[in-house]
Amino acid sequence: MTSGREKAYRFLKETVLTDPAMQGEFLSEQMIADRVGISRTPIREALLLLAAEELVSLVPKRGAYIAPLSGREISELMEMRALLERYAARRTVETGTAPVAEMDRILEEQTALRGSEKAKEFIEADHRFHATLIAAAGNKLMAKQYEALRSRQVRAGVSALYRSPGRQNEVCAEHRHIVTALAAERADVACAAIDDHIAATRRILTEG
Repeated sequence: MTSGREKAYRFLKETVLTDPAMQGEFLSEQMIADRVGISRTPIREALLLLAAEELVSLVPKRGAYIAPLSGREISELMEMRALLERYAARRTVETGTAPVAEMDRILEEQTALRGSEKAKEFIEADHRFHATLIAAAGNKLMAKQYEALRSRQVRAGVSALYRSPGRQNEVCAEHRHIVTALAAERADVACAAIDDHIAATRRILTEG
């Protein structure tokens, strides 16, 4: 059975924090309690967990502040992604474990999710696409670390879609390049495609 704290934590992390309109806003415990339908105590506990993850800042008498991703956070997130994804690409090609079929399936699903009203679902599929490659590398600790980036990745991805209306088509094309390179067992080409993909998102987020 899901506890009130878990329910509030999931709602905040997956719904509120990924909403571009909420960036730079304050959240009150009462407002969240009214939306989720639970008491303020589990809300407070959930906010403390998010503050420990540095996803919100708790400001006395103001509430929980959702700070927009800073330039530094974006750069560090993209750098970490590039390191992990390039390693996974090289490792899976080397061991013959590249999950081409599964990544291709997710890409087909993602392609069908284009449209501003499906931005969050599109980015959720985007995360699964990359996480599938990471998991195939066979390093559980690395996969766990990558999953820890999920909330920030979704926030960044959704923001990029809102800033660049044509970004969904570009993402699908960039993902296709990655899958094609992995299928051809060309780790160097896959790594280059990953770099181009991440650089494009970073550019949109930092240049506006």
